[in-house]
Order: sequence, then structure tokens, then C-alpha cells
Amino acid sequence: MAIKRQSIRKGLLAVMLVLFQYRLFHLFFSPVLIVVAASQGIVNGSLLIYALLFLSSLYFGRAWCGWLCPGAAINEACSLVVRKRCSGGRADKIKYVSSALLAGLVGFMAIRAGGFHAVDPFFAVDRRSLLQDIFLLIGGVAIIVPLAFFFGRFGNCHYLCWEAPIMIVGTRIKEMVRWPSLHLTVNPEACIGCGECDPHCPMSLPVEAMVQRGSLRNTECILCGNCVDHCQAGVIRYAFGIPNRTSSLPRRPENAVE
Repeated sequence: MAIKRQSIRKGLLAVMLVLFQYRLFHLFFSPVLIVVAASQGIVNGSLLIYALLFLSSLYFGRAWCGWLCPGAAINEACSLVVRKRCSGGRADKIKYVSSALLAGLVGFMAIRAGGFHAVDPFFAVDRRSLLQDIFLLIGGVAIIVPLAFFFGRFGNCHYLCWEAPIMIVGTRIKEMVRWPSLHLTVNPEACIGCGECDPHCPMSLPVEAMVQRGSLRNTECILCGNCVDHCQAGVIRYAFGIPNRTSSLPRRPENAVE
């Protein structure tokens, strides 16, 4: 089951990466087109998609990042040769700055345009060429790969991704309101201390320490299920329901990885 689930997850990521190169799909995630559309008072496909990511996080947390994000597919490929764990810590906050700058720029452009007065999901669909698609793929690889090699696995997700804060906010809301949602459950008493969970976490979280604490709720968890599928004792499991109140939603410990 473990091998099958992770094979399916990686297969989905690969499919999403392929789709990402098609004109329609790529336009739905472009931060540049959000700004261009906002300058004309238009709500484009990218802005609608980001809104949907926020809504999905209210029930599924950051599962998008672990199961469907095209950028995660590139990160997974890097992880085949990069074993370095990402130190995280305060540098994780950089992505909040990039997200806030994008939101501020979109808001500023929309105000200059007199507000949003139209919705066009396919804004600028016919303005791209195959050469531009290739250029954008190379650009994405050129950003993600160096970050992985210099800072560790999934470095882009930790430090630069402007989409992550959108889903982190949604995750915090669902944990605060405590309605039924996707999460990980843990049975600390059953842990045998094998240490298999830590090296398999793509986000370099101190999973074993979190297991001992009795909660795997963490803003950097992307619900990929690696810890679930590599736990020899079956201590960690997926669940959909109201999370236990035993602990608050912690940030990733700054000194988790030396």
C-alpha cells in the first residue's frame, strides 16, 4: 500500500507538470498575469485558481503542495539526488513576504483600474507561443533546482513559494474552527523509535519528535503521506474529521535540523 500510494502521488505530480506546459494550464497559475489583468480591472484565471487553493485548504490543508503542485514534481526529481535537509527556521518567512508583495501589487493595480469590473478566466490565453512555454519551464527549473541544491530538499517550498502562505492561512483557519478536515493522526505509545519517518519527510520536519509530542500538525506539512507510508509500526495515519484538541498548530521548530 505504501509503495502504491507514493507511486500514485508521484505519478499525479508528473502529470501536473506535463499539463503545466500547456497554454491554458500555465496561465491559470501565472503571478505576472494576475498583475496584468488587475491593471485592467479583470479577475483572471490565476486569481480564481488562487482563491480555489485557499478554499481547498480549509478542508485539505496543504495537500495540493504534496499531491498536485507542478513545482513539487520538480522538487521530487531533485530529491532523487539531493539528500540535504532544509534547515528552515526564520528563513521560512521569506515566502510570506513574496506572497504579501504579490497581493499588494494586485490590489494596487486593481485600485488604479477603478476596482475589478470583469471576470475573464481565459485572459491572455491566445498571447503565448510554444517558445514562451519552453522558456517558462526552463525558468521554473532554473529557480527550483538551485534552491534545492544549495538549501536542501523542497527549498523553493520553504523559502520562495507565494502560493504556500495562501494555504497556510486556510490551514490555520480550519484548525482554529475545528471543522472536519484532512489531517494526520498519531499514536505515540506505538512508536518504536525506528527513525524512518524523518529522512522521508520532503519538508525536512522533525517527524519523530512530533510523534513523541503527540501531534503532527505543522504549517509546513504538505500531507504527502511519506511519514505514513514509511512508518514500520503504523503509528501515523491519514484521517478526515475533527482534529484532536491536544495541541495547537505549531510552527516548524527553528532548530529542528542542524
